[in-house]
Amino acid sequence: MKSVTPHGMLFVASDINADDERDFNAWYDREHIEQRVRMEGVISAARYWAISGKPKYLSLYWAESVAVFASPSYAHAFQNQTTWSQRTLPKMVAPTRRIGEVSASVGQGSGAFVAVLPMSVPDDAQALTERCAEIGARLSEDLGFVHSYLLSPIDELSRPLPQEDLATRKMYPMFIVESSNARSNEQALEFASQALDCETSNAARYSLTWKLAATELT
Repeated sequence: MKSVTPHGMLFVASDINADDERDFNAWYDREHIEQRVRMEGVISAARYWAISGKPKYLSLYWAESVAVFASPSYAHAFQNQTTWSQRTLPKMVAPTRRIGEVSASVGQGSGAFVAVLPMSVPDDAQALTERCAEIGARLSEDLGFVHSYLLSPIDELSRPLPQEDLATRKMYPMFIVESSNARSNEQALEFASQALDCETSNAARYSLTWKLAATELT
Protein backbone atom coordinates (compact mmCIF):
# COMPACT_ATOMS: atom_id res chain seq x y z
CA MET A 1 0.00 0.00 0.00
CA LYS A 2 1.33 3.44 -0.92
CA SER A 3 2.08 5.56 2.14
CA VAL A 4 0.38 8.94 2.43
CA THR A 5 2.47 11.92 3.47
CA PRO A 6 0.78 13.73 6.38
CA HIS A 7 -0.34 17.27 5.74
CA GLY A 8 1.55 20.16 7.26
CA MET A 9 -0.04 23.11 9.02
CA LEU A 10 0.94 26.62 10.02
CA PHE A 11 -1.03 27.75 13.08
CA VAL A 12 -0.98 31.46 13.97
CA ALA A 13 -3.02 32.96 16.81
CA SER A 14 -2.78 36.43 18.31
CA ASP A 15 -4.54 39.38 19.84
CA ILE A 16 -4.27 42.92 18.54
CA ASN A 17 -4.79 46.31 20.12
CA ALA A 18 -8.02 48.07 19.16
CA ASP A 19 -6.18 50.96 17.51
CA ASP A 20 -4.37 48.54 15.19
CA GLU A 21 -7.23 46.15 14.48
CA ARG A 22 -8.54 47.69 11.27
CA ASP A 23 -5.13 47.72 9.60
CA PHE A 24 -4.34 44.26 10.98
CA ASN A 25 -7.44 42.75 9.36
CA ALA A 26 -6.87 44.64 6.12
CA TRP A 27 -3.31 43.28 5.95
CA TYR A 28 -4.48 39.72 6.50
CA ASP A 29 -7.44 39.93 4.11
CA ARG A 30 -5.93 42.03 1.33
CA GLU A 31 -2.32 40.83 1.27
CA HIS A 32 -1.06 38.10 3.55
CA ILE A 33 -3.56 35.26 3.05
CA GLU A 34 -3.33 35.39 -0.74
CA GLN A 35 0.46 35.66 -0.70
CA ARG A 36 0.83 32.52 1.38
CA VAL A 37 -1.76 30.53 -0.58
CA ARG A 38 0.10 31.35 -3.78
CA MET A 39 3.21 29.60 -2.47
CA GLU A 40 3.92 26.18 -3.96
CA GLY A 41 2.52 23.37 -1.84
CA VAL A 42 0.12 25.50 0.21
CA ILE A 43 -3.41 24.11 -0.07
CA SER A 44 -5.49 26.75 1.71
CA ALA A 45 -5.61 29.37 4.43
CA ALA A 46 -8.51 30.29 6.70
CA ARG A 47 -9.14 33.03 9.25
CA TYR A 48 -11.23 32.77 12.42
CA TRP A 49 -12.25 34.97 15.33
CA ALA A 50 -12.80 33.74 18.88
CA ILE A 51 -16.26 33.12 20.31
CA SER A 52 -14.85 31.61 23.52
CA GLY A 53 -11.37 31.87 24.99
CA LYS A 54 -8.40 33.66 23.49
CA PRO A 55 -6.51 34.94 21.62
CA LYS A 56 -9.04 36.72 19.45
CA TYR A 57 -7.69 35.80 16.02
CA LEU A 58 -6.63 32.48 14.50
CA SER A 59 -5.30 31.54 11.08
CA LEU A 60 -4.80 27.98 9.82
CA TYR A 61 -2.67 27.32 6.72
CA TRP A 62 -2.80 23.81 5.24
CA ALA A 63 0.09 22.48 3.14
CA GLU A 64 0.83 19.28 1.26
CA SER A 65 3.43 18.42 3.93
CA VAL A 66 5.61 20.14 6.54
CA ALA A 67 8.36 20.15 3.89
CA VAL A 68 6.55 23.08 2.26
CA PHE A 69 7.33 25.21 5.32
CA ALA A 70 10.96 24.04 5.29
CA SER A 71 11.50 24.96 1.64
CA PRO A 72 13.94 27.70 0.58
CA SER A 73 11.10 29.70 -1.00
CA TYR A 74 9.10 29.73 2.23
CA ALA A 75 12.17 30.59 4.32
CA HIS A 76 12.91 33.47 1.96
CA ALA A 77 9.34 34.78 2.26
CA PHE A 78 9.44 34.58 6.06
CA GLN A 79 12.80 36.33 6.27
CA ASN A 80 11.94 38.98 3.66
CA GLN A 81 8.53 40.26 4.68
CA THR A 82 6.67 42.97 2.78
CA THR A 83 6.61 46.53 4.09
CA TRP A 84 3.04 46.05 5.29
CA SER A 85 4.02 42.82 7.05
CA GLN A 86 7.01 44.47 8.71
CA ARG A 87 4.69 47.14 10.06
CA THR A 88 2.01 44.69 11.23
CA LEU A 89 3.83 41.69 12.71
CA PRO A 90 5.36 43.59 15.66
CA LYS A 91 1.88 44.83 16.60
CA MET A 92 0.54 41.33 17.24
CA VAL A 93 -0.13 40.85 20.96
CA ALA A 94 0.98 37.55 22.56
CA PRO A 95 1.22 35.70 19.24
CA THR A 96 1.65 31.95 18.83
CA ARG A 97 3.18 30.63 15.61
CA ARG A 98 3.49 26.87 15.17
CA ILE A 99 4.34 24.68 12.21
CA GLY A 100 3.77 20.97 12.49
CA GLU A 101 2.50 17.74 11.12
CA VAL A 102 -1.19 16.85 11.09
CA SER A 103 -2.05 13.34 12.27
CA ALA A 104 -4.98 11.39 13.73
CA SER A 105 -7.19 12.92 11.04
CA VAL A 106 -10.85 11.87 11.15
CA GLY A 107 -13.40 13.29 8.72
CA GLN A 108 -12.76 15.76 5.92
CA GLY A 109 -13.42 19.32 4.91
CA SER A 110 -13.66 22.51 6.95
CA GLY A 111 -16.21 23.46 9.56
CA ALA A 112 -17.75 26.82 10.37
CA PHE A 113 -16.54 26.43 13.96
CA VAL A 114 -13.16 25.31 15.29
CA ALA A 115 -12.15 24.20 18.79
CA VAL A 116 -8.47 24.25 19.80
CA LEU A 117 -7.38 22.18 22.80
CA PRO A 118 -3.70 22.54 23.80
CA MET A 119 -2.17 19.60 25.63
CA SER A 120 1.00 18.84 27.55
CA VAL A 121 3.98 17.49 25.64
CA PRO A 122 3.40 13.70 25.77
CA ASP A 123 5.80 11.03 26.97
CA ASP A 124 4.53 8.79 24.16
CA ALA A 125 3.68 10.72 20.99
CA GLN A 126 2.38 7.65 19.15
CA ALA A 127 0.00 6.81 21.99
CA LEU A 128 -1.38 10.35 21.90
CA THR A 129 -1.90 10.13 18.14
CA GLU A 130 -3.81 6.87 18.52
CA ARG A 131 -5.90 8.28 21.36
CA CYS A 132 -6.82 11.38 19.35
CA ALA A 133 -7.87 9.18 16.43
CA GLU A 134 -10.12 7.19 18.78
CA ILE A 135 -11.66 10.38 20.14
CA GLY A 136 -12.20 11.68 16.63
CA ALA A 137 -14.04 8.49 15.72
CA ARG A 138 -16.33 8.97 18.71
CA LEU A 139 -16.93 12.62 17.86
CA SER A 140 -17.75 11.72 14.25
CA GLU A 141 -20.96 10.07 15.44
CA ASP A 142 -22.40 13.56 15.96
CA LEU A 143 -24.10 15.06 12.90
CA GLY A 144 -22.40 18.41 13.50
CA PHE A 145 -18.92 16.89 13.34
CA VAL A 146 -16.79 17.77 10.29
CA HIS A 147 -13.12 17.04 10.97
CA SER A 148 -10.70 16.45 13.85
CA TYR A 149 -6.92 16.14 13.91
CA LEU A 150 -3.80 16.46 16.03
CA LEU A 151 -1.25 19.18 15.30
CA SER A 152 2.24 18.35 16.59
CA PRO A 153 4.52 21.42 16.35
CA ILE A 154 8.13 21.13 15.20
CA ASP A 155 10.39 23.48 17.14
CA GLU A 156 12.95 24.19 14.41
CA LEU A 157 10.23 25.19 11.93
CA SER A 158 8.10 27.19 14.38
CA ARG A 159 10.15 30.36 14.31
CA PRO A 160 8.62 32.87 16.76
CA LEU A 161 6.90 36.10 15.79
CA PRO A 162 8.36 39.38 17.18
CA GLN A 163 6.20 39.66 20.31
CA GLU A 164 6.01 35.99 21.31
CA ASP A 165 7.07 35.35 24.91
CA LEU A 166 10.11 33.11 24.57
CA ALA A 167 10.17 32.37 28.31
CA THR A 168 6.84 30.52 28.14
CA ARG A 169 7.15 29.19 24.59
CA LYS A 170 6.44 25.44 24.51
CA MET A 171 5.75 23.07 21.62
CA TYR A 172 2.43 21.85 22.99
CA PRO A 173 0.44 19.52 20.71
CA MET A 174 -3.07 20.71 19.89
CA PHE A 175 -6.21 18.68 19.27
CA ILE A 176 -8.42 20.56 16.82
CA VAL A 177 -12.08 19.86 16.06
CA GLU A 178 -14.06 21.46 13.22
CA SER A 179 -17.86 21.43 13.35
CA SER A 180 -20.80 22.70 11.32
CA ASN A 181 -22.51 24.40 14.27
CA ALA A 182 -21.49 26.10 17.49
CA ARG A 183 -23.25 23.74 19.89
CA SER A 184 -21.69 20.65 18.36
CA ASN A 185 -18.28 22.29 18.55
CA GLU A 186 -18.76 23.22 22.20
CA GLN A 187 -19.82 19.68 23.07
CA ALA A 188 -16.89 18.23 21.11
CA LEU A 189 -14.45 20.36 23.09
CA GLU A 190 -16.01 19.27 26.38
CA PHE A 191 -15.82 15.60 25.40
CA ALA A 192 -12.25 15.83 24.11
CA SER A 193 -11.00 17.68 27.18
CA GLN A 194 -12.42 14.97 29.46
CA ALA A 195 -11.18 12.11 27.28
CA LEU A 196 -7.68 13.60 27.09
CA ASP A 197 -7.71 14.73 30.74
CA CYS A 198 -6.96 18.33 29.73
CA GLU A 199 -7.96 21.59 31.33
CA THR A 200 -10.08 23.82 29.11
CA SER A 201 -8.66 27.03 30.59
CA ASN A 202 -6.27 27.37 27.64
CA ALA A 203 -8.74 26.09 25.06
CA ALA A 204 -10.59 28.35 22.63
CA ARG A 205 -13.41 28.12 20.12
CA TYR A 206 -13.51 30.08 16.89
CA SER A 207 -15.89 31.00 14.10
CA LEU A 208 -14.75 31.01 10.47
CA THR A 209 -14.56 34.41 8.80
CA TRP A 210 -13.24 33.36 5.40
CA LYS A 211 -11.07 30.83 3.60
CA LEU A 212 -9.03 30.82 0.40
CA ALA A 213 -7.95 27.66 -1.41
CA ALA A 214 -5.16 27.44 -3.97
CA THR A 215 -7.67 26.08 -6.48
CA GLU A 216 -9.66 29.33 -6.21
CA LEU A 217 -6.80 31.66 -7.15
CA THR A 218 -7.15 33.62 -10.37
